[in-house]
Amino acid sequence: MVDVVEFLSSGDHPVELSRYASAGELQSRIERGYVLVKFTDTRGGTELGVRLDKSRCAIDGADFDKAAGRVRLLGTLTLDFVDVECEVDIDVASLAGQGRIRVLDAAAATHH
Repeated sequence: MVDVVEFLSSGDHPVELSRYASAGELQSRIERGYVLVKFTDTRGGTELGVRLDKSRCAIDGADFDKAAGRVRLLGTLTLDFVDVECEVDIDVASLAGQGRIRVLDAAAATHH
């Protein structure tokens, strides 16, 4: 059986930000620096709380008032005792897109 870290670090996966009712709510969460991302292709779905690295996120392509455009969100978390980086590309209208995680090595993890 493949563990969730190995599976989610194996490439791109469908994600959704289903906890947020609107693009405006997503914008508010981004400003606070923390979002909940659900990877939908794991058994039952896997929801991750991601601490955003705002300097590495790209939100200029989004119009939150019109619920249009795309954002790229990037941040870190610990998943099953493994430090990982999570990156998602989200369509603001549907609050869905693609995401991936990358295992951080011990040296990289100490710099975050």
